[in-house]
Amino acid sequence: MSKVEIQCMGSGDAFGSGGRFQPCFYVSSDNFRLLLDCGASSLIAMKRSGVDPAGVDLILISHLHGDHFGGIPFFILDGQFRRETRPLIVAGPPGLADRVHQAMEVFFPGSSRVQQKFAIEFMELAEGGETTIGPLKVTPYPVVHASGDTPYALRIEFEDKVIGYSGDTEWTEALVEAARGADLFICEAYYFEKKMKYHLNYQTLMEQRQKLDCRRLVLYHMSEDMLQRLPGLEFEWAEDGKSIIL
Repeated sequence: MSKVEIQCMGSGDAFGSGGRFQPCFYVSSDNFRLLLDCGASSLIAMKRSGVDPAGVDLILISHLHGDHFGGIPFFILDGQFRRETRPLIVAGPPGLADRVHQAMEVFFPGSSRVQQKFAIEFMELAEGGETTIGPLKVTPYPVVHASGDTPYALRIEFEDKVIGYSGDTEWTEALVEAARGADLFICEAYYFEKKMKYHLNYQTLMEQRQKLDCRRLVLYHMSEDMLQRLPGLEFEWAEDGKSIIL
């Protein structure tokens, strides 16, 4: 099997805390490349990191907030000039295709009706069911986060590795399933101890850690409150530009 590399294009929250880009993880092997979330700043982050957007096969979205899917209109329009004919799959929660088209019309009126040089396939993932996308097996688990449509934590089987991803959520047992047997679990920790509806804090994660059957846990989507405490954390954390090899 090929090695799997996860490059953090963006590890931040919606508000640029710490100067970090919005969530976007570039996951690649020799044979397939995907983005795990694509926040509004993702195209900038990719180009700064030297990652070619034209090589991405799949964009996989956890939920329909702008800091997680808002980069797709820019990605598609950039591809119109640079991508040639390589097809693109965009997969995520129900309502994904409509929301992307609406965003494109808000940002660039008429752009959603332009015929691209490359094929775009939108796939709406059904909760709890395993979906095969190219060499991946993706299982979405509904979590607790108000985003207009069902938000997901994601479990991704890629090559011989398993990656779990919390998306944004308060604590829910769905995270146990997403992290089960994972080589890597990327998990939100928005505040250190403050409890906020729809978000997870570090102290709760510490209390629930034994339930998360993952080999490696990496925190992301942290507020200034968390960023100020990084040196004292017991868990590893994501940073823009960080690379993880599985």
